[in-house]
Amino acid sequence: MEYIIIIISAVFVNNIVLVQFLGICPFLGVSNKIETAMGMGGAVTFVMTISAIVTYLVMYFVLIPLGIAYMQTVAYILVIAALVQMVEIILKKVSPALYQALGVFLPLITTNCTILGVAILLVQKEFNLLESVVFAVSTAVGFALALVVFAGIRESLDLVDLPKGMKGAPIALVTAGILALAFMGFAGIV
Repeated sequence: MEYIIIIISAVFVNNIVLVQFLGICPFLGVSNKIETAMGMGGAVTFVMTISAIVTYLVMYFVLIPLGIAYMQTVAYILVIAALVQMVEIILKKVSPALYQALGVFLPLITTNCTILGVAILLVQKEFNLLESVVFAVSTAVGFALALVVFAGIRESLDLVDLPKGMKGAPIALVTAGILALAFMGFAGIV
């Protein structure tokens, strides 16, 4: 039951983008097309899951035993940067089209505060390794869900005749706000 609560909470109730406001840059930048949003969601899911495992191990088997837990942020940034480079190399070989579609946003995963934020939240919440993985995957699914839903709405908005002052970023921000309000409606569930 505890894992179900973690999953529902991470995906809907405390959505990392729409409720905690982490990862806004890729949320707004990669959400023009559903295909790109799904690719970014997949890349973030992979990196977040692997980084949760590696950062957990680094924290509890390196930093704490050596008495240098204060180096957590620096160590996590290095781990995440290395993992993103690995994902970039894999995508370049496996799916060149997706690699091209993500373009400059793939290296932005390195500085995506969602990845680093989740790694830090795992320590703050004092999750064990399995709970950490469940939380990381659920948070990434929540990120991907918000990204894909937002991309779908933005694709539909391209077909609507909007006033000149609302085209582009203004309507995207209004839509993101309404979507955040919708996700906040899940607050009473858990």
